[in-house]
Amino acid sequence: MKELSLNVLDITKNSVKAGATLIEILLSETDERLTIVIKDNGCGMTEEVVEQVSNPFYTTRTTRKVGMGIPLLTLAAEQTGGHVAIVSVTAAESPENHGTTVTATFDKTHLDFTPLGDMIPTVTTLIQGSPDIDFVFRHERPQGTVELETAALREVLGAEVSLGAFEVLQWIEEYLQEQYASSV
Repeated sequence: MKELSLNVLDITKNSVKAGATLIEILLSETDERLTIVIKDNGCGMTEEVVEQVSNPFYTTRTTRKVGMGIPLLTLAAEQTGGHVAIVSVTAAESPENHGTTVTATFDKTHLDFTPLGDMIPTVTTLIQGSPDIDFVFRHERPQGTVELETAALREVLGAEVSLGAFEVLQWIEEYLQEQYASSV
């Protein structure tokens, strides 16, 4: 993928498919390092599945025989000297505390570092596609932190307004743009 934001979108869509009701997208960035954490409270994966998801020829999809999300993220991280770690607990193992956390680290100074790209369309696309899921987005950068929590938006808007509504998505996009612009 040409931008890591597309990897974030792909991995987060897996959290949606896993039945998550809360998905956290946490980015921590310095001048030298980028860490991406995607954490959900979905159904989780067994140890066997966690070991297999790095294989591009493993997928739970029935429409095609390959699953490239984790392998591409792993490749992007490892080619900079970084790595990807996956921790998962199934609902059967822990009915109250289950889900998956994917952590990817990158050396931003490495020649092969893939740019992060624009996270705003990634976040708005995720909210538009799954407006009932609680998303927490936080991007900590040397210039300042950009953050959004959809649960807080729901409290203000009430149950009758969908976060997938055009006007709401437009506001979210402008809100994130303002935060990125003010933290330059």
